[in-house]
Amino acid sequence: MKNLVILISMLLIPFLGYSQEQFFKVKVRPWAKGKSDLPWKEFDTRTLAQLKGFSVVRNFKTNEYGSDTKAPRYKSTGFFRAERINNRWWMIDPDGYRNLQQGITALRQGTSERNKSALAEKYGTGEKWIAETATWLHSIGFFASGAWSDDETIASHNASHKNILTRSIMLNLMSGYGKERGGTYQLPGNTGYPNQCIFAFDEGFKAYCEKVCQKLAQNKNDKNIVGYFSDNELPFGLKNLEGYLSLQNPNDPGRLFAEEWMKNQGLTVQQITDSDRANFAGIVAEHYYKTVSEAIKKYDSNHLYLGSRLHGSPKSIRQIVEAAGRHCDIVSINYYGDWTPNAEKMKNWGVWAGKPFIITEFYTKGMDSGLGNTTGAGFAVETQQDRGYAYQNFVIGLIESANCVGWHWFRYQDNDPQAKGADPSNLDSNKGIVDNNYNPYMPLVKAMRELNINAYRLADWFDKSVNQTRVK
Repeated sequence: MKNLVILISMLLIPFLGYSQEQFFKVKVRPWAKGKSDLPWKEFDTRTLAQLKGFSVVRNFKTNEYGSDTKAPRYKSTGFFRAERINNRWWMIDPDGYRNLQQGITALRQGTSERNKSALAEKYGTGEKWIAETATWLHSIGFFASGAWSDDETIASHNASHKNILTRSIMLNLMSGYGKERGGTYQLPGNTGYPNQCIFAFDEGFKAYCEKVCQKLAQNKNDKNIVGYFSDNELPFGLKNLEGYLSLQNPNDPGRLFAEEWMKNQGLTVQQITDSDRANFAGIVAEHYYKTVSEAIKKYDSNHLYLGSRLHGSPKSIRQIVEAAGRHCDIVSINYYGDWTPNAEKMKNWGVWAGKPFIITEFYTKGMDSGLGNTTGAGFAVETQQDRGYAYQNFVIGLIESANCVGWHWFRYQDNDPQAKGADPSNLDSNKGIVDNNYNPYMPLVKAMRELNINAYRLADWFDKSVNQTRVK
C-alpha cells in the first residue's frame, strides 16, 4: 500500500507545483561497522519525478562510450581524459565528446555452483554471456565496467562486438606487494597491514610497482580503457603516525621514516596532535601516490590514473585528498554512510584535490531478495522499488555536484551464501542488479535506466539553475 501511495504521488508531482526540493520518505535501515540490526528510519528521498521543471525523456542517443554526442565536441586525444568546462568537470571520451562514467563494478561470472549452473542454462558460454550482457547494459544506460570485472573476457568481447564496455583496471599494487613481502591479512572489503600501516616507504615497493606496471605497455593503444586503480581502500588515516612508530621491527623503513619525521618536527609522542597526525597521513599518501603514479605513467601515459578508491575517514582528511590530487587524474571514492551525497564533502573533494572525483562503489540492499543482508556497508531498504528510489536519489546528488564525473554501482551480481572463499563483506547481501540466477531486479533496473538516460540533460539543467541564480 505504501508503495502505491508513493507511486501515485510521484505521478501527480508535475501537476502539483511542488518545489525542486520536495522529498518523500523511504524506510531505511542504516549501516554501521559491526552492526547489522540498527533500527529502521525514514529518510528524505528525491527522484527525477520530484524535480519541478525537469522533463524526463524516454530515450537519449549516445555513442559507443555512452557519451553525449548532442553537446559540443572538444579536443580528441584518442583516449579518455578529464576537463573542467564552464565550472563543471567532465570526462572527455576518445572522440572528444563529454562523458559521464556510468558503470557496474565486479562485472563477471559468478563462481558458486548455482551461478555456474544458471549461466550454463541461460547463456551456454561465457562469450554469449558477455555479448548479451553488454547489449543489455547499454539498453539501461551502463557503458562501463568497474573494478574487479572480468577484464580479459570484456577485452575479447570489445575486439569483435559493437556494444563495447569500457574498462577501469584494478592493479592491486600495495596489496600485491604486501603478499610478497608478508604481513598482510584479509579484512572485510580490503587488505589489512601491520598496525594498519602500508609499506609506502619500502624501496621494494617501488621495484614491485615497476615490475607490475611494465605489463601496462601492452594497453597503451587500447582506447576502450579508461584507466587504472592502484589499490582498494588503503588505511590512510590519523592512526598512521603512532602505528608506524610502534611497528615491531625497529628497522622497518616506515618506522625509521616516522622516527626521523618526529625528530625533525621536534615532537615527542606525548606532544602529538590531530594536526600532526593528519599531516603525517598526508605524507604517507604522498609517498604512495607518487610512487605508483610514476610507475603507471612510465609505461602507459595514455590512460588515466584513478587513484586508490578512498573510503571511510581518509576521504575526509584534507592532506590525504590533496596528495591524491597531486598525482591522480581523477580521485576515486567508495561512498557509504550518507543516504544522500553530502554537498559539502563533494565540494571539498574537488577543492582539495583540484581534480574531479568518481564514485567507485555505492549500493543499497533490498529485504525482499531472500538474502540475509547482514554483510556489506550499504543501506538496507524494504523493496527493489525502494532500491530504485535510492539509486535515483544518490545519483541526482552526484550530478548536482559539478565535481563528479561518474559512478560505478557495486555490483553486477548478488552475493551467494553458497559461494566458497568469499570476502567477509560479500557473503549474503542483495547488492546486484541481477540475482544469483542472472535474473535482473526489474524495479531497480527501470529506475536506473530512467536516471541514466537523463544524466546529461540533468547536469545541464542543474548548471542552468545555478547560472540563473548567480545572475539574480
